[in-house]
Amino acid sequence: MTRFLAKLAAACALLVAAPALAQPVDTGHLVAELVARDQSIAPGATTYVAVRQKIDKGWHTYWRNSGDSGEATRVVWTLPPGWTAGDIVWPAPTRQPTGPLMNYGYQGEVLLPVPITAPANAKPGETVTLKAAASFLVCEEICVPEDAVLTLSLPVVEGLADPNPAWSGPIAKALSDAPTPANFASVFAKQGTNIVLAVTGEDLKGADVSDAYFFPFDSTLIDHAKPQAIERGPDGLTLTLTPGYAFQEGDGPKTMAGVLSLGDRAYEISAIVGTPPAGASGLGAPPSKAVGGGGGALGLPLAAAFAFLGGLILNLMPCVFPILAMKAASLAGHAHDRRTAQGQGLAFLVGVLATFLALAVALIAVRAGGAAVGWGFQLQSPPVVAGLALLMLAVALNLSGVFEVGSSLQGVGTGLAGKRGMAGAFFTGALAVVVAAPCTAPFMAPALGWALTQSAPAAITVFLALGLGFAAPFALAAFVPGLLTRLPKPGPWMDGFKKLLAFPMYGAAAWLVWVLTIQAGETALARIFAAAVILALAAWLLGVAQRRRAAGEKPLLLASVGAVLVLAAAVAAIWPSYGAPQSGQAASASAGGAASVPYEAYSPEKLAAAQAAGKPVFVNFTAAWCVTCQVNEKVALSTQGVAEAFKQTGAVYLKADWTLKDAVIEAELAKHGRAGVPLYLVYGAKGGDGVILPQILTEGLIVRALKDAQSR
Repeated sequence: MTRFLAKLAAACALLVAAPALAQPVDTGHLVAELVARDQSIAPGATTYVAVRQKIDKGWHTYWRNSGDSGEATRVVWTLPPGWTAGDIVWPAPTRQPTGPLMNYGYQGEVLLPVPITAPANAKPGETVTLKAAASFLVCEEICVPEDAVLTLSLPVVEGLADPNPAWSGPIAKALSDAPTPANFASVFAKQGTNIVLAVTGEDLKGADVSDAYFFPFDSTLIDHAKPQAIERGPDGLTLTLTPGYAFQEGDGPKTMAGVLSLGDRAYEISAIVGTPPAGASGLGAPPSKAVGGGGGALGLPLAAAFAFLGGLILNLMPCVFPILAMKAASLAGHAHDRRTAQGQGLAFLVGVLATFLALAVALIAVRAGGAAVGWGFQLQSPPVVAGLALLMLAVALNLSGVFEVGSSLQGVGTGLAGKRGMAGAFFTGALAVVVAAPCTAPFMAPALGWALTQSAPAAITVFLALGLGFAAPFALAAFVPGLLTRLPKPGPWMDGFKKLLAFPMYGAAAWLVWVLTIQAGETALARIFAAAVILALAAWLLGVAQRRRAAGEKPLLLASVGAVLVLAAAVAAIWPSYGAPQSGQAASASAGGAASVPYEAYSPEKLAAAQAAGKPVFVNFTAAWCVTCQVNEKVALSTQGVAEAFKQTGAVYLKADWTLKDAVIEAELAKHGRAGVPLYLVYGAKGGDGVILPQILTEGLIVRALKDAQSR
């Protein structure tokens, strides 16, 4: 009777408590929950509880070895006394290529089963709460760290547990499909610049190995982005891999453990150093297939595709927002005049392409003359930065209504005073490209790095592809009637919106002044402020002259004085040449929020010395005018977690500041296939080349990279 009552109590607890505790958690880009294989558990028994992830379309999470970037899902359990949780049973991952990087992880829905064991003294009739703190890095083109605290109630009963009708089958399938140790003979050998991994066994005879791929447990064993060539043999297969940093020093590792995936099947293997057997290959036949990739030479089609994607993403970067907001306002003003909207869309496209073409020609010409320049090179010149700061101020004053440039929101200077419509759209496109130069979007870096090592026609093609991607959203919007008709009709609201847009432009001007002080020292501040005051006075005089002209007067003197003052402001901003900043000023100013992490100015000698001392090294190629760099400084590099990781690993932090021209830094960028900043390199404690991190950093990504570097 007592046993019956205990079972009855457990059943009631299951029905009442479980639904209240096992609630899914939406972390932002996935929904997570704990799901159990069984509805209950007996004292001393083991069941499986899985962390279920339902991931948003286009996003992914990571396997135990995330590959070139990313971070594995982590689960920390809080269990009642005596209860234990085992290791995650990881499903076989899939390849998640991102630009030139190759990552390993999951899309859609994935179950991560974990064995949970109850103590022998667990009391039947009680209901326990299992709690798991899960951390996910969820990535698309950007990565977002997300967390969830998950709970699940599990009744304790005597005897065999009843299977959970909803999750027993899926968890059983996840366990059966998970890679298991195979009875294979696995050996590897370093041959020239490659690693040959040979696997033989009965289960491989006659098997389809066309989709074979080796996922190592250790992220330093291979270059994940390089192809894996497959050679079929009568008793198995041979994979030709590109060695990672574990092979850079000494004799390299003695074992290579990981998962051998054959498409619908996956096996855990642990290869030892040895001579590949003849049965693993086709006796010298050429490889049947190469998979992976993305990290080799891009080629023109792929570089152009990367540039186009980078141009699209560039529209989302903060430095471009003020100009694109102006263009959006213009589209709204002509939303119900289809022909005008289409003409302005084309003019904007032509302005973008013409400016990108001009930048490309200038870059190619300067580099051909032997100068060390890259993307954003024009912002390394203090006179150019000063001139742009005044231009942004003039645009802001125009938007604020101090003076008018034609009737278009796209006027960008007094030289356009008589221009309307098409000319305004053209120069808005040109200005958008100019202010976009401080930003480098994902996919842009490898594309531009490749382009600047090629012939002039190839380089220009890549730059034009970048321009097409950048201009595409607004150019296409002008030709989509359904979108245009949904925009609000022109009215009094546009004047208020126009004045509101002035404030991002004031912000852009202030930011450029900050960059100028880093490049030319604090004495440049007084000079640019004086020029700004002169320009503001000129704008006010021109505005007064315009209003009097509208009233029928002829204020020739006011207009002439205003024009002279505009010229005086421009001369004061760009001539004579600016002096150099005090030693170390540029580097310290561009440190942003990273003051909590001590660093030294980069030099090849300091890098070599740190490597010789057996220390991991983090090199940050940055610039004060690089908006992406500054965001990474604030969001990732200045966090307490990163500071602790530097202390724990003993890593050396070197900063390569490219705010001003530096041929040594430009050469290092080119060496790694980059034409601009940011670039982040992590060197292992045992030496070798640096691992390139993604352009968008997270705290977890940096911490993981530093810990990996400590052991390689």
